[in-house]
Amino acid sequence: MNGKTIRIFLADGEPTGILLAEISNWTGKVIVAPRSQLAQLGKRDEVRRTGVYLLVGPDPNDPSRQLVYVGETDNVLKRLASHNRNEVKDFWERTVVIVSKDENLTKSHVRYLESRLIRLARDARRANLTNDTTPEPASLPEPDVADMEFFIDQVQLILPVLGFDFTQPRVGAGGLAGDKSPLFALRQVGALATAQEIDGQFVVMAKSTARKKGVDSWKYTKHLRENLVAEHSLVEGGEPACLVFAEDVAFSSPSAAASVVMARNANGRKLWKIKGGTQTYGQWQEAKLAETGVVVEAEGADED
Repeated sequence: MNGKTIRIFLADGEPTGILLAEISNWTGKVIVAPRSQLAQLGKRDEVRRTGVYLLVGPDPNDPSRQLVYVGETDNVLKRLASHNRNEVKDFWERTVVIVSKDENLTKSHVRYLESRLIRLARDARRANLTNDTTPEPASLPEPDVADMEFFIDQVQLILPVLGFDFTQPRVGAGGLAGDKSPLFALRQVGALATAQEIDGQFVVMAKSTARKKGVDSWKYTKHLRENLVAEHSLVEGGEPACLVFAEDVAFSSPSAAASVVMARNANGRKLWKIKGGTQTYGQWQEAKLAETGVVVEAEGADED
């Protein structure tokens, strides 16, 4: 097991304030702050350095997604102050600043990092980017490229820990390949889907089908379903009543996956069953817990 230690320091002692994140033996540092604390952030020397920054906030037109802007600059604070006066950046609520502790990042380095982060976010399709273009990575000597790729790997470890998952690879895109569950199947409302839990995400497999027309009461995951159609992850197939998954798609939970497949609100813990058997996802998960020696009691049971 290859463990990693990520240190998160609450600069002002509040979990909603300025956070500093570092990894042992890594020269980088990630700073996160609410936009409302831009003045306090500006008092830190790190934000006056060359670096990359992310502006993050909810997408007013898509409740299931965040809006993200990725930028680079010689002086992060000056650029943030400029964006703060820009009405186009009104979505911005949280700031992420990525710099080097040893101040060895050059303009070419941060241009390379900016390009790679934009590409990773576009490929992941977990958030909507406001960047108009995806610039090509800056030309760097081969040793510098290796250093920057390692730098990016560390950033990708830290960002999800801080609540930002929009650069994480999608299943089937060179991403998840670790712990896997048995295959699960869902055959309901004319749809037939197979899925597997991989690295903590519930993945519906390519060629699964999903009911095309949703019920009137369906609200949960409806925007997510619309995004999958817009991205051509769900496409027209041979059956007029169903759509087809064109690729493996990762969901945050079995219920989110079941809801998209069935086009209605759904309890995936009961509906997904091990393929060829009768055990539900919920029962399978409880059996795994029981293997650790945990006694699973009914909810509401009296405690000692």
